[in-house]
Amino acid sequence: MHAPLPPIRRSLAIFIAGGTGFVGRELIARLVRAGHRLRVVTRDLRHADDLLPLSSVEVIAGDVYAIDFLRGGLAGCDLAINLIGILNERGHGGGFRRAHVEFTRTLLAAIAESGVPRLLQMSALGADAQRGPSHYLATKGAAEQLVRTASARLDWTIFRPSVIFGRGDSLTHRFVGLLQLGAGLLPLARAGARFAPIHVSDVATAFLCALTGGATSRRTYELCGPEVLTLEQIVRLSAAAAQRPCHILRLPAALGRLQAAVAGLPGKPFSLDNYRSLLVDSVCHEDGCARLGITPASLSALAPLWLAPRTALAARVGRG
Repeated sequence: MHAPLPPIRRSLAIFIAGGTGFVGRELIARLVRAGHRLRVVTRDLRHADDLLPLSSVEVIAGDVYAIDFLRGGLAGCDLAINLIGILNERGHGGGFRRAHVEFTRTLLAAIAESGVPRLLQMSALGADAQRGPSHYLATKGAAEQLVRTASARLDWTIFRPSVIFGRGDSLTHRFVGLLQLGAGLLPLARAGARFAPIHVSDVATAFLCALTGGATSRRTYELCGPEVLTLEQIVRLSAAAAQRPCHILRLPAALGRLQAAVAGLPGKPFSLDNYRSLLVDSVCHEDGCARLGITPASLSALAPLWLAPRTALAARVGRG
């Protein structure tokens, strides 16, 4: 259940980086319905084909790491939203630094020059520049530090979600695909790692709650769903929703690291950096959803809506 959003008396002009991703598309749909005007930057217009017909969305393509391009995109905007993030890279940390740290640094410089007063920054639970065990978590933490130490004139809010699920996600669909590929057998590293999965719509609601600052000004919100689940439980739940056989082979630490090293090739589903991220449980230490007035949806309740076979889903709807 979503929070009652604070009334916004005027249409806002909003700059969005990372708008063609999973969270971005959900957030854009919600912002358009709320009557806001959006400017989405992308490296390739082909990534935003479905956004182009929307009259209130302007999509501009260019070098998103160039300050001149970002400055032009920010011109006349009331706030900026940074959703840029990657989960895997081809190198040894350079891709994460470029996407998370260098981009944020350049965006902050462009914001300062453009006079945009507010930034909403997407981060991640466990982000820590000094102690993050993976490049992903360390660079997400470094980006947070840049935002918090930016110009005193910049108003900001940071969001740190656990794993995000929803129709078309890379979480439940990936596990179902791997189970299908392995005829129901899945060797699983860090099977006991804990998460509090949050629905993509609840993440979008959190951003909408913070558009104009107010009580959310210069605050950080951890975003978690109502269930704390191990990685194994998420796999089994996804398999059950998709009505797939599921036999999990829990790997000890040494074999888990080996699996990650072998599988960690470009385009593969699991990397050594992913493995290192799993060393930190992705659960909330404070209830950011409650602070925002959001009652989050559960993975177990919603997963069948997009994973169940069509015949089973039709029968479920008919019974409802």
